[in-house]
Amino acid sequence: MRFRGNTQFASAVGLLFGLLCAAEAAKVNKHKPWIETTYHGIVTENDDKVLLDPPLIALDKDAPLRYAESFEVTLTEEGEICGFRIHGQNVPFEAVVLDKSTGEGVIRAKDKLDCELQKEHTFTIQAYDCGEGPDGANMKKSHKATVHIQVNDINEYSPVFKEKSYKATVIEGKKYDSILKVEAVDADCSFQFSQICSYEIVTPDVPFTIDKDGFIKNTEKLSYGKEHMYKLTVTAYDCGKNRASEDVLVKISVKPTCKPSWQGFNKRIEYEPGTGSLALFPSIHLETCDEPITSIRANVELETNHIGKGCDRDTYSEKSLHKLCGASSGTVELLPAPSSSANWTVGLPTDNGHDSDQVFEFNGTQAIKVPDGMVSTSLKDPFTISVWMRHGPGAHEKETILCNSDKTEMNRHHYSLYVHNCRLILLLRQDPSEAENYKPAEFHWKLDQACDKEWHHYVLNVEFPAVSLFVDGTAFEPFLVTEDYPLHATKIESQLTVGACWQENSGHDNDTETVSEPTSGGSGRMAQFFRGNLAGLMIRSGKLENKKVIDCLYTCKEGLDVQLPEEVASAVKVEFNPNQSSLTVEGDDVDAFDKVMQHISYLNSRQFPTPGIRHLRISTTVKCFNEESCVAVPDAEGYVMVLQPEEPKISLSGIDHFARSATEFESQEGVTLFPELRIVSTITREVEADAESEAAEGADDDPTVQETVVSEEIMHNLDTCEVTVVGDELDGEHEGLEVDMSQLQQRGLEMSSSNLGLVINGVNTMANYEQVLHLIRYKNWHTEALFDRKFKLVCSELNGRYISNDFKVEVNVIHTANPVEHANNAMVQANFINPVHHASVDLSGHNLVNAHQASVVPSAATIVIVVCVSFLVFMIILGVFRIRAAHQRTMRDQESGKENEMDWDDSALTITVNPMETYEDQHSSEEEEEEEEESEDGEEEDDITSAESESSEDEEGGEPEDQQGASRQQQLEWDDSTLTY
Repeated sequence: MRFRGNTQFASAVGLLFGLLCAAEAAKVNKHKPWIETTYHGIVTENDDKVLLDPPLIALDKDAPLRYAESFEVTLTEEGEICGFRIHGQNVPFEAVVLDKSTGEGVIRAKDKLDCELQKEHTFTIQAYDCGEGPDGANMKKSHKATVHIQVNDINEYSPVFKEKSYKATVIEGKKYDSILKVEAVDADCSFQFSQICSYEIVTPDVPFTIDKDGFIKNTEKLSYGKEHMYKLTVTAYDCGKNRASEDVLVKISVKPTCKPSWQGFNKRIEYEPGTGSLALFPSIHLETCDEPITSIRANVELETNHIGKGCDRDTYSEKSLHKLCGASSGTVELLPAPSSSANWTVGLPTDNGHDSDQVFEFNGTQAIKVPDGMVSTSLKDPFTISVWMRHGPGAHEKETILCNSDKTEMNRHHYSLYVHNCRLILLLRQDPSEAENYKPAEFHWKLDQACDKEWHHYVLNVEFPAVSLFVDGTAFEPFLVTEDYPLHATKIESQLTVGACWQENSGHDNDTETVSEPTSGGSGRMAQFFRGNLAGLMIRSGKLENKKVIDCLYTCKEGLDVQLPEEVASAVKVEFNPNQSSLTVEGDDVDAFDKVMQHISYLNSRQFPTPGIRHLRISTTVKCFNEESCVAVPDAEGYVMVLQPEEPKISLSGIDHFARSATEFESQEGVTLFPELRIVSTITREVEADAESEAAEGADDDPTVQETVVSEEIMHNLDTCEVTVVGDELDGEHEGLEVDMSQLQQRGLEMSSSNLGLVINGVNTMANYEQVLHLIRYKNWHTEALFDRKFKLVCSELNGRYISNDFKVEVNVIHTANPVEHANNAMVQANFINPVHHASVDLSGHNLVNAHQASVVPSAATIVIVVCVSFLVFMIILGVFRIRAAHQRTMRDQESGKENEMDWDDSALTITVNPMETYEDQHSSEEEEEEEEESEDGEEEDDITSAESESSEDEEGGEPEDQQGASRQQQLEWDDSTLTY
């Protein structure tokens, strides 16, 4: 039993020992963890969890079989998986163990992934167990497995077009398979979301369509006349149905079917006066549609027939124009502008005569008679007739331009110029001579110009028997010359007429009309009336007009010009017509031709051109190799708009009221009317106010009012100044106006006078006119009954287009009853001048001296005497006790020779008589007026008040003492400033 018991004990000890040995053996980490060699994973951009295939599980043989059905054991640390390690640079993933006992784990993203930056990631992973013992010693690692992870895309981006806009040009009348392609891109990384699946035209009702690839085409034929350009809005969609973030604009221009024409031609061209030459076609070019061109011919025409007499010319009088062109003296103007010295054209219909030339209209019922003595042409001497005429196809009767015929009885025509059946005819009957033979009497020219309703300039140089005709500067020979006997000798006077012929009523011509105005020798009537327009009719005696003067008279101040570039000067030919209103360009190279056309310009050399439209037309002929017109180029039309020039304001200023002694009026020199005359011309311009000036003005003035107008002084010529008497006409027997003729001749000016005044004519500067007007003198040889004379001065430019203000001057005559010799003649001032002090002309507002602001001077010596006597009586009544003292003081003054005057003066009373004091303002006190009413009647009261007003005015004027002393000479003055009542 004991043995048996010992045996059992020994077995138990052995079993326990075996179990302990087995437990020690189980704690030894003998094996490495095991994982798959390759893993594939998928992760979405907005998620961090990676789906792996196969799942991430690590196995370790050190771990007991957990799934054995009959075996249960406690799991030890040596069989557990403690973690996974990822190998690689910047790997955005991490591996996490979910269950150590099973070795299960997952891979997840550490940060948000971006498929657009990186679509795939590859790295290696390794598992490790927990090792031996509590400190994890002898840890085992598995092999490295490769992990491939793909990042799945989400549709986060919208399509974007590659271009901001698209443009294309199509030709009208054609259908296109594709006009242009638009293209959009999507930034998503996946094929599904990065692909553009469709395009769409958003603009409704347009004849275009777009396919899925972005190609646009038209659905119908386009018309340039219907629409020049189409603007389409296009959008795009990706395959995830996201629309483009911004739609794109597509412009499709419709080009007309290629037609040869001038391109780049502006129809309206504005010309600013005074700017010189202006290029008309700076961007023009000829479209030939690639035709083989051999020659080009273009005619550029500037239509100016409606301006003045065919174009813009200076509008001075015809006489002035002849002188400017170099013609010598002796020219007589038969159709002058109506004036006081040339009034026979009054009543003839004219244009306004301001913006352009003044022309006279003859409608078949009007004519004028030239005053006798105006023309003294002897037919034996050479003479010239020049005229501007516009005449259309008329009746078959004679239409007379100029006629010199008998005043009475015989109705003979001595010479005449007339139109008949579009022929210009000069009749020239010779005076009686010893040999009465046939001589040339009628010269006929057949002219298209005589009936084309356009303005033409005609010049006839007559040096009998030769007659030369120039039309617009071109010479014409007569096609027919007829002869006749000279006229018989008579003593009948002749009558010169314009627009018809004068004849006696005894005539039987049906084309006549009775003239209402009386004529010497009986009543008469006009015959052979002219129908058309005339201007500038002149006769010049003694000398023929040379070709240079004729060309100058006809030359226009406006026209076309061209400056040929050197590189094309030899390839292109340019020709002008005489007045440069048209030019012709010929060449065979299109590029060179375009350059020449681009250098054609418009020029108007007038300082104040006639405003308005000048039409332009380009007519073109193009030939090809077969020398025929293969390309039809339509005419290009436009116009030049000459803007309104800034009109000058001519201002006359100076002394407008003064007095002189009667002896000066009667002297040889006379009295100068305009001693301090000034002529100034200004123009007004509109300017934009700058910001600084606006701010300064806004501080003081109304901020809504801005100064945008300024004036500046300019220089230009004058052609007429007229001095007329205001009131009664001049009596030539004892008064008149004179001017130094030598000074006029030096300046090329002429003077004509009448009982109304005088007129100075001629184109010259304002300074020269100013100097000449300073020399005009007025004389009067009988001044006993003359107290004052008034005159008016008016100056003008361009034959009355710009007229100055009326400058009126009043001159008073000083009559002296008892002249006293002066001890010192050097102290005597013979002139009593009431000057108007003129500051410099204010150009900002044309501030000129007002002629009525000057002090008024008594107009009659009688009034002066009445005033003096009345004032003297009044002062004697009030101050008789002071007369003796005043008289003694006056005697002492005369003896000293300091003043030549009668003076009553003491501490309280000063009596002076000045006939040249002003009588405007009344400054007497009410107390003085009451005392005057008690002592004197109403008339005396008025005189006293005027005198007192004058004294106050002189004191307030603040004149220097020397001027006051000079003004007190030859006058008596009452000074009651110290007198008490």
